[in-house]
Amino acid sequence: MILSMTGFGRAEGICEGKKISIDVKSLNSKGFDLNLKIPFRYKEKEFEIRKILNERIKRGKVDFYLNVETIDGRIDTSLNKEVIKAYMEQLSEIVPNAEQVELLKIAAKLPEAVSATNSELSEEEWQGLLSIIHQAVDNFINFRTTEGATLGKELKNYVNNITGYLTQVEPFEAARMETTKEKLLSNLNEFNEIDEARFYQEVAYYAEKLDVSEEKVRLAQHCRYFLEVIDSEENSGKKLGFIAQEMGREINTLGSKANHQEIQKLVVKMKDDLEKIKEQSLNVL
Repeated sequence: MILSMTGFGRAEGICEGKKISIDVKSLNSKGFDLNLKIPFRYKEKEFEIRKILNERIKRGKVDFYLNVETIDGRIDTSLNKEVIKAYMEQLSEIVPNAEQVELLKIAAKLPEAVSATNSELSEEEWQGLLSIIHQAVDNFINFRTTEGATLGKELKNYVNNITGYLTQVEPFEAARMETTKEKLLSNLNEFNEIDEARFYQEVAYYAEKLDVSEEKVRLAQHCRYFLEVIDSEENSGKKLGFIAQEMGREINTLGSKANHQEIQKLVVKMKDDLEKIKEQSLNVL
């Protein structure tokens, strides 16, 4: 079962007189890139929250938003009035004609303008917050699982298309060699004497040069392995990307050896599906 790199999860709960809402969302990324926005009250737990998200989400460009609303009239922060006044006086010296309201907006955002009135975080509140965090991540992972199932079906369809095109190559291989023999014989007929041994040497040379048996076998193996990884491994996005690269090498070699219009058409179709596989594999965890 594969998981999608993109996901969204939301959870809400009441904890110690506060309504807590958490949103978790992610997009594609090579590693774990976390943007964490939490209230000042929970800053002391930031490291632990980051660790939990890293362990459970694994990979992606993740946004984590924690919002708190008081429901009992209490507030956990207070304005440092003297600090704000000092900021406003200094700002007035810089911009003499500025409106006081605008200066207040700026001063309130500066360091030490706001402080916590009760910075002590109880164990009960922390455990309640942890429960909501895990619920949000559970919902996030469920979203990833649903998206991953759809993504897996699409990837399998693309791989099966390539396998189908590969089986269509064989009928054209014999015709391709006959065409090559006719061209060689036509060229040799321009001379008075034909060295039969030399002719068959040339035919053998081109038969070996244009042979795509190994490429077909390896490409078929890569396709089977790709499907096995989708069904049996977790967090396989990077591995699927590597397998797709190997598939691309065999398809390119097959195209360079094709020497036949219909085979070239099949190779183009294979490349088209391979590009879709590469694009979608970037979204696999």
